[in-house]
Amino acid sequence: MKIVHVNTTDVINGAGIAAHRLHLSMIEQGIDSKMLVMSKSSDELNIDVARKGNFEKYFLSNFRKLREKITFNKYKNRKNPILFSSAEFGIDISEHSFIKEADIIHLHWINGSYLSLESIKRLSNLGKKIRWTLHDMWLFTGGCHYSNWCKKYEKNCGNCPILETGKENDITRKIWKKKENIFRDLDIEIITCSNWLGDCAKKSSLLKEKKIIVQANVLDKNIFKPINKEICKDILNLDKNKKYICFGAMNSTSDPRKGWDYLKKTLLHLDKENPEIKKGTELLIFGASHGKDIDKLPFNTKFLGRVYDETTLSLIYNSADVFVAPSLEDNLPNTVNESIHCETPVIAFDIGGMPDMIAHEKNGYLAEYKNIEDLSRGLKRYL
Repeated sequence: MKIVHVNTTDVINGAGIAAHRLHLSMIEQGIDSKMLVMSKSSDELNIDVARKGNFEKYFLSNFRKLREKITFNKYKNRKNPILFSSAEFGIDISEHSFIKEADIIHLHWINGSYLSLESIKRLSNLGKKIRWTLHDMWLFTGGCHYSNWCKKYEKNCGNCPILETGKENDITRKIWKKKENIFRDLDIEIITCSNWLGDCAKKSSLLKEKKIIVQANVLDKNIFKPINKEICKDILNLDKNKKYICFGAMNSTSDPRKGWDYLKKTLLHLDKENPEIKKGTELLIFGASHGKDIDKLPFNTKFLGRVYDETTLSLIYNSADVFVAPSLEDNLPNTVNESIHCETPVIAFDIGGMPDMIAHEKNGYLAEYKNIEDLSRGLKRYL
């Protein structure tokens, strides 16, 4: 059996990492697996770029991204910065050798002007089996990647509260209609990484008639495993006498959905109620090199920047006493899964796919949504 995984990136961003890990897992099982991406960061032979050449890579791809940005630029004054994608612009990959040779086309995160809805239609016309692993809500919405708890995707979108369009037949309704026309006859199997996302997909007007299964992301347990804490701290040049609260994600301090503002409030509350904790505790952050108002926090903070090496990530989790993931909306964050496999407890709001990984007060703490006091209570418990 030959399978090709289609994702915008190979080893960058959560979806790319998850898709790449699945790809490697299949190879280990003897499956002929390849990846077809728009942007390649690794040097693996069985991963190819959909279109090679400097002109395409550096000009046309950026041009498509610019056109996509212009599409939503009129809504730039909206208060909510949730990512939107129209999938109006993209490239045709149906003639690529990886696609032609594959028995199964496994789609993942294909946005960022990689595949358009028309590109997906061309793939469906090949008569091959198509699987699609959802890493967010985009496939069944009118363009948003996370709906901010809006349920209009259960009908037909329109009058988008996030874009604040004020019109029923707005851009989200038009995108929804395009998807409806393509998905109606699309023979596809949907895979979601969390029960929460699976439930959302089953209730959606676009996917409710499709086969939907829940299958968690894979990871290498030979890398993400418990390691002696003192050894890890020594390698990372951390204080062996300190306790560490770890926080990390892609753009951890700049993406509002990841909950940086709520973490700051939680740490201030934790210090107010337990001022003695800060004497022996520090904050460890990866995925960013700086953060707004960091000087106002009561804890000393170490920024590790963006970390792409999985072994280093494992050392970080194992150095920490607790990992906090205060996401406001999330599917199945790789960071939470990684931390738990390193046996570092995770504190998070009880949302999305968090309950799939966190057993309350066993390997972490599920706090009431946006409840700073409860999140602080979880942190104190595991410190």
